[in-house]
Amino acid sequence: MLMPMSVKVFLAVQPVDLRASFYRLAAYVRAAHGGDPQDGHLYVFLGKGKNLVKILYWDRSGYCVFAKRLERGRFRLPSDVPEETTQHEVDFATLTLLLEGIDLKGATRRAPHKRPAFRGKRSQT
Repeated sequence: MLMPMSVKVFLAVQPVDLRASFYRLAAYVRAAHGGDPQDGHLYVFLGKGKNLVKILYWDRSGYCVFAKRLERGRFRLPSDVPEETTQHEVDFATLTLLLEGIDLKGATRRAPHKRPAFRGKRSQT
């Protein structure tokens, strides 16, 4: 799925009843997160068994719900998610790893790469 850079990903920290469909998930976004489900961002929900995930997305003409169920294993929250919050913003790479069923606890990000200073002669063009 190709998403614009402006799209944010919000992960619901507490499990949600995933029998819910479009409008119930949208109501959950409004009530629990204080957000607008029609803002074009992704809202990610995990079920109580943590083997099912649903993503709510508004694409300018209607709601889309994407679902994935793991046949074995469970979806795991990233280690930097505070448990006392209702939602946590994650990046798209973290969402991709989460959907693959990769356990992100203990995973660390590398420091951003710094470009070395230019030491050669610059051409006069």
